[in-house]
Amino acid sequence: MNSKLYMRLLCIAVAVDSAVYGYDTAVVSGTVEAVRTHFHLTPLEVGSIVSSALLGCVAGVLLVGRLTDWFGRRKMFMLSALVFLISALWCYAAGSFTELVCARILGGIGVGFASILVPIYIAEISPPGSRGALVSLHQFGIVTGMNLAYVANAWIGRGGDEVWLADQGWRVMLGACGIPALIFLILTPFIPESPRWLIKRGRDSAALNTLRRLHGESAALAEAQEIRETVRQEQGKIRDLFRPGVRIVIFMAMTLALFQAITGINVTLYYAPSIFASVGVGTASALIQQAIVGSALIFGTISSFFVVDWLGRRPIMLMAISTMGLSLALMGLFFSTSGGGGWGLLACTLLYVYAFNFGMGGIYWVMISEVFPTKTRGAAASLSAMFLWGGNYVVLLFFPIMLEALKGHVFYVYAFVCVLCFAFMWYFVPETKGKTLEKIEHELYGVDGRKKTVPTGAGEGLITP
Repeated sequence: MNSKLYMRLLCIAVAVDSAVYGYDTAVVSGTVEAVRTHFHLTPLEVGSIVSSALLGCVAGVLLVGRLTDWFGRRKMFMLSALVFLISALWCYAAGSFTELVCARILGGIGVGFASILVPIYIAEISPPGSRGALVSLHQFGIVTGMNLAYVANAWIGRGGDEVWLADQGWRVMLGACGIPALIFLILTPFIPESPRWLIKRGRDSAALNTLRRLHGESAALAEAQEIRETVRQEQGKIRDLFRPGVRIVIFMAMTLALFQAITGINVTLYYAPSIFASVGVGTASALIQQAIVGSALIFGTISSFFVVDWLGRRPIMLMAISTMGLSLALMGLFFSTSGGGGWGLLACTLLYVYAFNFGMGGIYWVMISEVFPTKTRGAAASLSAMFLWGGNYVVLLFFPIMLEALKGHVFYVYAFVCVLCFAFMWYFVPETKGKTLEKIEHELYGVDGRKKTVPTGAGEGLITP
């Protein structure tokens, strides 16, 4: 098989884990009202159900960094698939509010695993010229899984009335996540170990064989030598994440992760049926409208896929966050009007979701797969993603209360956060397109591990020591 075709098929296979991640995180959105009725929940308990998976995500990213660096990417892919499968079956059988929360936390651990494993693995096997697009397959997998969840929820929801949904329908929705999880588990034996991890472990021969299959003979030899030189210069200790040259990049990645979480995307995705229902749209219609929102997820990601290695990471994120802020402000305006804004609210929601996935959604994963040192990439990415999922947990836990208290004004809060995010990106986020991981590492950290000044040019973003 042609090496380029093999590499792309491998990236697509790995992105199936991202699709399971997307399905698991989004499927709960269609069950909110049914679960509320079944267990007679308060607004805070509803927030606990929705956000419980995000709590698991925090635990997952804390575990996966070191586990991935110790045991390798392939074994952790298998564990991720098993965790998703067990969680789905447990959700289907849950007999109480507490059981359901625990099952969702377990699924969240799988999400935490996938959120780190997939972008790191794809970045480590991809050539510089197409790495941005290939890592974007992670986001494409996520939104494809989300869209499948929305469509499945709408289809299941049409199969019965609201009484059936409150009794059994929500179980079918949550349990269906086991299907994509099983598919990915079947694929995992065909995924080779990351050549960068193999070289870190002294398994140069196995790494070279994998590189030959991915990039061809001549390119494999050159890349293997470049990886060896980079690995020799690193000690790979946790304390290295906080040395002067690294901690400013850690700060940038953690803050970017936090902004991705608190600019409102998960509120829009997870609570869309509740939002539409609150402005007078019926439950079945709200589920169908959420499936329409899912199409904006895919189109935004596809648009980014084609331009990320041409326009660059930073310009795309700046354009996207500006559009997100404007959309959120208009959502607040429409939500506050008589009748809830109707299709105007839906149009703004679609624009917001499109902009997020065009910029913040996929580019964040591209950047965290690029900017950390090879030997500590798993642990560093975990630390950054912990802020992402921690922020998501807080947002989802308290949004039902905020929506009840502030109504449409809650969207103005998120619009203001977008303004803060734009300012942060302008001053702190560098450009990384078209460079090998080793070159990015050399520019950011220098050969001796000390922070170097990144050549940026006017208006391309600065990280200062």
